Amino acid sequence: MNSVFLAMVVFAFVGAVTPGPVNLIATSTAAQFGKSTAAKHVLGASVAYALVVFITGNTLNSLVEWLPRIELAMQIVGSAFLSYLAYKIYTAPFGRLDIEDERHSSWLSGALVQLLNPKAWLVAMSGVSLYVVGQSEQQVWLWMYTLVSLIACLIGVGLWAVVGTMFTSQLQEQRKQLFFNRSMAIILLASVLMIWL
Repeated sequence: MNSVFLAMVVFAFVGAVTPGPVNLIATSTAAQFGKSTAAKHVLGASVAYALVVFITGNTLNSLVEWLPRIELAMQIVGSAFLSYLAYKIYTAPFGRLDIEDERHSSWLSGALVQLLNPKAWLVAMSGVSLYVVGQSEQQVWLWMYTLVSLIACLIGVGLWAVVGTMFTSQLQEQRKQLFFNRSMAIILLASVLMIWL
């Protein structure tokens, strides 16, 4: 249980902290409107992501109960997707992090962006297939993974918001952005490998 839980925490954190639309909007919001407005965005996005995880988990658990043979296939597909995502992050070219002109960001806009974020659904599905499906008490593991995802999202998206302009300016240097991307890719791949060991 400890290695699965540790892998789950690492996976959830990497999924939450790697660049994506929700994180970039959190950075932009913090830089333009301050911590209070950014905190609302972070809260909305985090609660919405926990909901995505829970919905995905219940859906996948139902499928596994109906078709027990798809469990291994789901774990393989989830691992393959995450390995591909790690590769894409590792090989991502240097790109300028442009701040969007965001007029207003609140918990509702953060939630909507997260609910419409394909990365959120794919990462949730991959995580559920790796850390919930096949566990002896799947509902307990789903609640645990949902809570871990909520906390990781609060921390991960919150990190982007808190650091705001400073973080954006640091990643304007190609060397630093490449180091960040490659570090996140290696950690993501390690979290996938930990589930199979």
